[in-house]
Amino acid sequence: MTSSRRVVIALGGNAMTGPDGSATPGAQQAAIAGACAHVAEVVSTGVEVVLTHGNGPQVGNLLVKNELAAHEVPPVPLDWCVAQTQATIGFTLADELDAALAARGLPQRTASLITRTLVDADDPNFREPSKPVGRFLPREKAETFIGHGQIWEDRGPRGWRRVVASPEPRSVVDVPAISALAGAGFVVACAGGGGIPVVDDGTGSALRGVEAVIDKDLTAALLAAELGADTLVIATDVPNVMVDFGTPSARPLERVTAAELRAHAAAGQFARGSMGPKVDAALRFVGGDTPGRRAVITSLEHISDAVREDAVGTVLTA
Repeated sequence: MTSSRRVVIALGGNAMTGPDGSATPGAQQAAIAGACAHVAEVVSTGVEVVLTHGNGPQVGNLLVKNELAAHEVPPVPLDWCVAQTQATIGFTLADELDAALAARGLPQRTASLITRTLVDADDPNFREPSKPVGRFLPREKAETFIGHGQIWEDRGPRGWRRVVASPEPRSVVDVPAISALAGAGFVVACAGGGGIPVVDDGTGSALRGVEAVIDKDLTAALLAAELGADTLVIATDVPNVMVDFGTPSARPLERVTAAELRAHAAAGQFARGSMGPKVDAALRFVGGDTPGRRAVITSLEHISDAVREDAVGTVLTA
């Protein structure tokens, strides 16, 4: 039995790149096609579907191009990189998902939307950048970019890596357009890479892009709340959240309350760079004042089950 009406599905990096992490155009297209087959299954259950997606490898590729071509063309800032990758992934998603929907005889079609996410210009993360982006470089090359005002950190044997601000998402600017498209029957692909980070110029009437990267899962949780979705599905490469991961006592979490999951998080069960943000996003969505919400963290292969009462994965309820 389907238990959802409007669902936000956050596609992870495994839906955007090859099994080995390859980000060649062919590998990306094949991965997106595979993901879209599963998304089409969700659409076939009759719920409204809104998609978000990651873009880490794609932005990383653009940053490398910035480095290599800086002597020929001006480098573009991070907000432009996010916008460019939203467009590229969005059009590929639209092509592949339209084909998957048509193959199932479904009337819905896909709309991809370049999406902005509002952040606070005074967010403390701007003062202490910590989000690694791009590739590792030897110290002497990193110093060149440090001289241009970038912040790089020594990451040990692998070399130096650039770090940027990762501010909290405050609102998804383009929610009215997303809601209108979803209400008109489109499957909407939006908020890629957490959205293009923008700040208010101080007048309340204009926005401008900033150099930052927003956590994609936190934006997905915010978007789901702003759209009035009742289910947030976070698709990753494992079927369940694990506790005591990597130890003989490791076990999967299946049905869990927000209080239970919050206690596990407080005990340091979830790594900051992997499952931690997904758990945080799920808790933010379910732990608000709106009753009846649920979040499911599961593998891509099981997202069609996530809208059902017998969902496979870690199912979080209030």
